[in-house]
Amino acid sequence: MQVSDVKKALIEQRKINLPGNLYHKTQIDFAYNTNHIEGSTITPDETASIFESGTILANNDKVIVLKDATETKNHFTLFKYMLDTLDNPLDEDMIKKYHFILKDGTLTDSEKEWFNVGEYKKKKNFVGNITTSLPKDVSKDMKSLLDWYNNIENKKLEDIIEFHVKFEYIHPFQDGNGRVGRMIMFRECLYNDIMPFYIEDRNKDFYIRGIKEYQLHNKKGYLIDTCLNSQDNYERMARYFLEEN
Repeated sequence: MQVSDVKKALIEQRKINLPGNLYHKTQIDFAYNTNHIEGSTITPDETASIFESGTILANNDKVIVLKDATETKNHFTLFKYMLDTLDNPLDEDMIKKYHFILKDGTLTDSEKEWFNVGEYKKKKNFVGNITTSLPKDVSKDMKSLLDWYNNIENKKLEDIIEFHVKFEYIHPFQDGNGRVGRMIMFRECLYNDIMPFYIEDRNKDFYIRGIKEYQLHNKKGYLIDTCLNSQDNYERMARYFLEEN
């Protein structure tokens, strides 16, 4: 399976909004898994309903969290934007745009002036026991990260994973860093002719442990293995949709 075939299929199917194929399946599965990792209450069936019809078919006794539904819809829009701008190199403006698309219209977040949707954080944050970049240092740290990354001529999967680890260590936005970071990984794989992937919710614990081990102890194997497993799973899905037999 050539990565160019996957890239071509995603872009072409996005343009015609082809149902029941790789683009359709990727949109639903990616949005569900990446949001559920962050605690979203939207189910796989509800995710599919939002994508396919713009409606939510929920059980009578379930309360739909508007923020979760909005972020699901926004993730679909973000994936489209990612494909539409795939020929452009990764830079700060693109990353900020990713954040704006993901968080736009989420009432509990976007209406707070200090939340700074589409811009770097104004208040300190943390992840687990990791101390992230201070707000005053984020712009400098992001510039340094992108300078390092863009100076790598022939990027490998390990470079993309390391960018993700460093990005999450900076944690440049008030919220949404994980989802923006995972979209960047998918995008950078396609951009660099590497089989893309998204982290499945069932591997959440392995993913989180992998990031911590990488950040705290420079043990890279846990996260790389988790990403390789997800990459294998996505390639199998792509083969199912794109190969004739």
